[in-house]
Amino acid sequence: MNDTIIPILALSIPVIAIIGGVVVQPLIKLKQRQLELQAEHTAEKAAQYAAHTERLEQRVRVLERIATDRGVDVAAQIEQLRDQPPLN
Repeated sequence: MNDTIIPILALSIPVIAIIGGVVVQPLIKLKQRQLELQAEHTAEKAAQYAAHTERLEQRVRVLERIATDRGVDVAAQIEQLRDQPPLN
């Protein structure tokens, strides 16, 4: 019985290696391609988020300028003058 197992194992090892190469190689290439596509998608999303963040930062800068602008004080002073009784 041991005499027949050794040749069978000796022949089955290369067959298994060939079949594994035929099956595993395409799976590895497929997984690699999926990872590449995912990386591209992630990079694209990161660029979109960066652009969106930049737009928001610009808007905040504009709002800060408006809030700290001297014109706001002038407008408040004008409104205070309107609330005072007129001088005769």
